[in-house]
Amino acid sequence: MGAQASYRWEAVDAQGRAQRGVLEADSARGLRDRLRAEGLTPVAVEPAGAGTAVPRFVPARELALATRQLATLTQAGMTLDAALGAAAAQADDARAGKLLAALRQHVGGGESLPSALDRYPRTFSPLYRGLVAAAVESGRLPDVLGRLADYLEARIALRERFTTALIYPVLVGVIALAVIAVLLVYVVPQVVSVYQQSRQTLPWLTQALIATSSFLRATAWLWIAAAAIAAVSFTLAMRRPPFRDAVHRTLLATPALGRLLRSLDTARFASTLAILVASGTPMLRALDAAGAVIRMRPIAEAASAAAAGVREGMPLARALAATRAFPPVLVHLTASGEGSGALAPMLERAAADLEREAERRITWIAALVQPLMIVAMGAIVLVLVLAIMLPIVSMNQLIR
Repeated sequence: MGAQASYRWEAVDAQGRAQRGVLEADSARGLRDRLRAEGLTPVAVEPAGAGTAVPRFVPARELALATRQLATLTQAGMTLDAALGAAAAQADDARAGKLLAALRQHVGGGESLPSALDRYPRTFSPLYRGLVAAAVESGRLPDVLGRLADYLEARIALRERFTTALIYPVLVGVIALAVIAVLLVYVVPQVVSVYQQSRQTLPWLTQALIATSSFLRATAWLWIAAAAIAAVSFTLAMRRPPFRDAVHRTLLATPALGRLLRSLDTARFASTLAILVASGTPMLRALDAAGAVIRMRPIAEAASAAAAGVREGMPLARALAATRAFPPVLVHLTASGEGSGALAPMLERAAADLEREAERRITWIAALVQPLMIVAMGAIVLVLVLAIMLPIVSMNQLIR
């Protein structure tokens, strides 16, 4: 039997009451098993000397998983305090476990769940906190948590599909730049020394390559500094609304990229509005909250204009159509939902259609960019190889 260590533990009993203490055990797993054998649900077990600071941020995937667990447990009839404790005990991610344990402590101490969530704004967005607050007021917390989990999982899945589609083109671009840099910085100078010793007249392509290599080697740090300054300047400029609006309008005007960005933003708007409407949020508040998740400023302004139209008594579908910024599928399905009294399901359907369209555009753009990058890389490498090999061919002809 190995040496035992002291562990600080927190658990919840069958009545949902919090229990805590310090015990010696061979391992944290062993202590968890011991607590369960005593009829307790472990919430946190860590070495007695370890810190207990609650993380300020939890990744989106872990937040979605925790939300799904809370929805399942509360729908099964478990009290919120006990559900938080059980979810904390089941969390594989230490940050999520500590955050859930902290929430359970706040709720167990008499604080409301919305108030506890407000303590962690970096993890829980205003949309998340607002939905939970409305759900607590209406007594529909389990259902709303389930919808929130669906919403978060859909957003993560779409982002991952977008990232996956971009991995290959980005990887090809990085490899191309690395190959070109190695050829220009290391290979070309070595070849140049050989050609200089031969004192032969070099082809114009080789001379251009040597001049380019010398220029880049002499000004490398200048280019790096210029790139860093440009990146910082662009980041600072994007904080200024006029510049940011101009950039967003330019991106939206780009033929392929603009339609993709519009599909992504309108899908995000529709899915957010759907979950808000389904949760019983008043329409004007729902429109304001849904507009806040839009990233492209022109579309966000259109959402604000639509909200203003609804505030004046205009139907939502007509208000969206008047902006001419939202795709017809969203407008038509919104009109159908308003007419049938099933607005939330129609908005969810519109969001699903827009997400599928965005995914198709992502796939199309990736399929177009990949061969273009390969062809461009091949052409550049071919020019470099020709510039290096032409003098060698010329020398061989002279020798013959």
